[in-house]
Amino acid sequence: MADGVNVFWFRRDLRLDDNIGFYKALQGKHPVLPLFIFDLEILDELPEDDARVTFIYDTLQKMRDTLQEHGSGLAIYHGTPTEVFQKLISEFNVQNVITNHDYEPYATERDQQIKTFLGEKDIGFYTYKDQVIFEKDDVVKDDGDPYVVYTPYMKKWKEKFDPETHLTIYYTSGQMDNLLQNSRLPNLSLTDMGFKTASLKVPEYDVTPTTIAEYEDTRNFPAQQGTSRLGPHLRFGTVSVRKMMKKAIASKNDTFWEELIWREFFMQILWHFPETVENAFRKKYDRVEWRNNKDDFEKWKTGKTGYPLVDAGMRQLNESGYMHNRVRMVVASFLCKHLLIDWRWGEAYFAEKLLDYEQSSNVGNWQWAAGSGVDAQPYFRIFNPTTQIDKFDKDRKYIKKWVKEYGSDAYPEKMVDHKEARERALDTYKAAVQ
Repeated sequence: MADGVNVFWFRRDLRLDDNIGFYKALQGKHPVLPLFIFDLEILDELPEDDARVTFIYDTLQKMRDTLQEHGSGLAIYHGTPTEVFQKLISEFNVQNVITNHDYEPYATERDQQIKTFLGEKDIGFYTYKDQVIFEKDDVVKDDGDPYVVYTPYMKKWKEKFDPETHLTIYYTSGQMDNLLQNSRLPNLSLTDMGFKTASLKVPEYDVTPTTIAEYEDTRNFPAQQGTSRLGPHLRFGTVSVRKMMKKAIASKNDTFWEELIWREFFMQILWHFPETVENAFRKKYDRVEWRNNKDDFEKWKTGKTGYPLVDAGMRQLNESGYMHNRVRMVVASFLCKHLLIDWRWGEAYFAEKLLDYEQSSNVGNWQWAAGSGVDAQPYFRIFNPTTQIDKFDKDRKYIKKWVKEYGSDAYPEKMVDHKEARERALDTYKAAVQ
């Protein structure tokens, strides 16, 4: 077999520059074979026109074009990781597989399986921290326990943070001569994998100095374009978190910076408590007797609850794959408290629809809304979806944009009375948790 190669496995780090694992691979003594796997375990759950799959695919083709300029390419496979590595090691003399850490429960289990599989073939498996500044046990209490409240976590995070150490940028452009010289590595089309190009597109992110400077003043008002739209790009790694942190710190805007820290807070929570994907962090909340009425759930999903802010949020989600963060809190509270529908139903629907779906943040925020998670709002705090309009959309611009029939006879009646639903929720929660 030919001379040895190192494989670099792209996953949630779809960029060539400032990618720590890729940088480390390029510094090795063997030429680097770049790899991406469209994992059947994940794709089988998705619709054929999933915009996230199109986004990943388009991003990979751009990366492939750049790598081909250096005489190399990007091997793109569709299958289970174990099957793909079996094929690779039959065709190449693989010495090591290098990748970046992933923290979700499925990913940690998958990586352990691949490490074991490769180890049996005397192939090394090395992973690096890339998608966060701090991970796992990096930021814990003095006694070693994980933080389960954000504010003290954030303060310790900032104490430990050293810009010179943690914001080193790993430039790879000068290392590309160590790529495997093979520009005909396997590629696929979306059709080959049973997908088609989605009409919905992942929007470009906006982290201009103006957006960051005005972030605190504009981020709570859904009618304004006051958010960065960074979510999908951080999720799939088309941007480097170190570069985004640099921008946040340079702007001296603590709110924007702390939103990035929230992301890491939820990631370490999921890593410490992977059972929270299915179970309430606060165990007694699993005793809540949800109504789980399917007709009510359908009205919530389609934005026909009779509560304009809830309906606008759900229609924005369904049409654009995005929902303003302030509105996410309102629609989540409405589902769990007003309708007494299990937060897991809402979490699963968001997972299906959100372009910026991030399991740790989605689970964390849904549990927050249900009162069952870390740092959660108390169960008796129930958003009034009508008064929220006066606070955050008083001119009804957001509502009118997404609910075209608002104010007309065609708009549905309220499906529940706020006062009655609130009292029902209080009684139900109280019976479960006290």
